[in-house]
Amino acid sequence: MSFLCRRAALLLKPRSTLAPAVLSAARFCSSGGQYEYILVEKRGEKKDVGLIQLNRPKALNALCGGLMKEVGLALDAFEADSNIGAVVITGSERAFAAGADIKEMQNLTFQECFSGNFLAHWNRVSTVKKPIIAAVNGFALGGGCELAMMCDIIYAGEKAQFGQPEILLGTIPGVGGTQRLTRAVGKSLAMEMVLTGDRINAQEAKQSGLVSKIFPVDQLVAEAVKCGEKVAANSKLVSAMAKEAVNAAFELTLAEGNRMEKRLFHATFATEDRKEGMSAFVEKRKANFQDK
Repeated sequence: MSFLCRRAALLLKPRSTLAPAVLSAARFCSSGGQYEYILVEKRGEKKDVGLIQLNRPKALNALCGGLMKEVGLALDAFEADSNIGAVVITGSERAFAAGADIKEMQNLTFQECFSGNFLAHWNRVSTVKKPIIAAVNGFALGGGCELAMMCDIIYAGEKAQFGQPEILLGTIPGVGGTQRLTRAVGKSLAMEMVLTGDRINAQEAKQSGLVSKIFPVDQLVAEAVKCGEKVAANSKLVSAMAKEAVNAAFELTLAEGNRMEKRLFHATFATEDRKEGMSAFVEKRKANFQDK
């Protein structure tokens, strides 16, 4: 289990040891750099929630390579920002993202896809340590549904629709759709959606466990930001550990997952925030976490 200790140690590393690419992304945002396909801002009373809005309205936020690269840059910047405790990803009221950009991939060959590891960079969303909330209004189809499922929490607007219609285009999901959807909703419904291309609405998505809550369309983003503020109010260090432990449930056996959870639980006792949290509880006051 030495690898678990190493992973816990990495979580406890000071934030100053940032990769050059991360520092570059942080400078890009702080210097007022403009994105082409997304809108980025900080929300919440303490400006501790990062907001990424997909912004290709004419294409219903189709996920082209440039858009996903920008999402990765924005996530890198928020990851490097010590004040940000959570991130919300959203689209428009009409579409979260209607899928990948088919025109962009229409003429690709197998050799190009395989040798270039096509779409691999999309996985950046799933490797961010800070919690990510997807606020889904309208269509979340194909790559859009896969993007939402890479996030840690999914909130849906009342008119949201989820689907994996790749079969109708002569292909299959390629960014985790067959894997994450099956884990979220079970084999039967996942098979039906993947094999027929049929969609499910927000109520069906909540009933099946794909989303946590449903809100009116015009309140969705505000509610997602509120959730982000609750997350950000806790220790960012311990939140990252909690996120890692929950995600491990999809990768490990029950016994292995329990061992990992125990190691991470023990690791919290090496943090000042654990001491502060328990002291505050005993002293009947609000905890003042310092992310240490």
